[in-house]
Amino acid sequence: MEISLLTPKCALVPAHFFEPDSAREALGEVVRLENKDEIKSVGIPQYDAVLVYADSVEGKYSKEIDENVSGEGTGALPEMFYILRDLGKCPEYNKILATYADGWLFLAIAQGNSLLLSNVYEAQDFTTAEYFIFLAMKSLQLNPEVSTIYWRKPIGAEDEMSLYRYFKAVDRI
Repeated sequence: MEISLLTPKCALVPAHFFEPDSAREALGEVVRLENKDEIKSVGIPQYDAVLVYADSVEGKYSKEIDENVSGEGTGALPEMFYILRDLGKCPEYNKILATYADGWLFLAIAQGNSLLLSNVYEAQDFTTAEYFIFLAMKSLQLNPEVSTIYWRKPIGAEDEMSLYRYFKAVDRI
């Protein structure tokens, strides 16, 4: 069983800049932290980075079965960790992987083994999430018409059909 923490309070820090003692300050520079937020970190070795994130008592969790995880529990890690972990499973050169849950779009984009974007966007509806996807792709000069977008968690049939108007394909990792 995989447990995913749906926290938008996360930041990717290059491993050579990461200082465990200043993790709260580093995360506080990019998100608003509450006193009750517990700051944690997890290594992302494939990108030579550390994901710093906030965990709070009110955090929302999402559970799903993952055939790639052994029978023992992995604990709660942020959704962005799983997005970055699974980005390499996208078979194409342009890798686009996202999750849309609880009003947040978790998005990562890579070309080959080079991570280009890792971000979380507040999106009250799927149309807004699409806007952020297209904005990110435009800023990276990627063409959706020749790209496949992958989702870690299922999206609705209507949302999937909406994406098919712009992308070569829509698939699930």
